[in-house]
Amino acid sequence: MKTEQPILITSIEAKVNLAKNLFIAFDGDICGNGAKALGVCNAESDLGEMAPVTSVGIALVLSGAAVAQGAKIQSDASGKAITFFAGESNGFALDASTGADELIRVKLV
Repeated sequence: MKTEQPILITSIEAKVNLAKNLFIAFDGDICGNGAKALGVCNAESDLGEMAPVTSVGIALVLSGAAVAQGAKIQSDASGKAITFFAGESNGFALDASTGADELIRVKLV
């Protein structure tokens, strides 16, 4: 079983319905492609609710594509973890994924 090690959990008002294990933007929306994330959503959160977000530590994130262990990570347009190619890095993959929608541990930066 993969585990998380949250060091800092903050909250932000959800600007949309948020799913667990996705990168969240500083404005409470889903993080965009290559954008810097506030952190990773810890729980399903409806529009207007205060969403818990891990901002520092190791978080479980859904992959958006295959990712190699140790790869530098960025958000895709859906808030999922993909291998860094442009924009802002949000961490490093502690696990590999063979495709989309797999939970991987990400050391947040």
